[in-house]
Amino acid sequence: MDSIEKLANIFKKFPTVGPRTASRFVFYLMKQPKEKIEEFAQAIVELKNQIKFCRFCFNPFQPDSTTPGELCHICQNASRERKILCVVEKETDLVSIEKAKKFKGIYFVLGGLLASYKKEDMDKIRIEELKERIKESYRFGMPKVDFEEVIIAINPTPEGNATSMYVERELKQITSPTPFKITHLAKGIPVGGELEYADDETLESAFEGRK
Repeated sequence: MDSIEKLANIFKKFPTVGPRTASRFVFYLMKQPKEKIEEFAQAIVELKNQIKFCRFCFNPFQPDSTTPGELCHICQNASRERKILCVVEKETDLVSIEKAKKFKGIYFVLGGLLASYKKEDMDKIRIEELKERIKESYRFGMPKVDFEEVIIAINPTPEGNATSMYVERELKQITSPTPFKITHLAKGIPVGGELEYADDETLESAFEGRK
């Protein structure tokens, strides 16, 4: 396998990248000067070495003077409505919701979807971690929080719907002295659509109409 094919095979593993797009990436890089390639490679190394995952919500962040500890800037922000927790599938969904600037609570990144109800698939998502943080938030860098609402904000695809049902079922098993309500986003997100690509108005209506 030559270098072109090897790199193309790496790019093909990226989300939504097919063989033709992967090849375009490779040939684009081949045309760049050596210093640009070195800059690109260094950025990848820094991404791996400098980015941490939030101890509470698993949102990736780069520690700096404003976020020196183990929590991302959202979880550290005392002005957020910490009694409202929004569960999302992946980090890009969190980013899209934040850009809409309509949600003021905190998040939890589930890390995937269920392809089936087999144990190996269930183990791929952070359901136990979610339950632990709801029950004992103070163990994960946050103050003690008695949650009032958990919003399940997962894409309305077949796998997303199955995952939402599973998450809700698991959350209902939590015994808490202060019961919380479980809500889902309204159908402002089209069936089969993804939060990552929803516009601000759609996200706003989906949050406002949650039930």
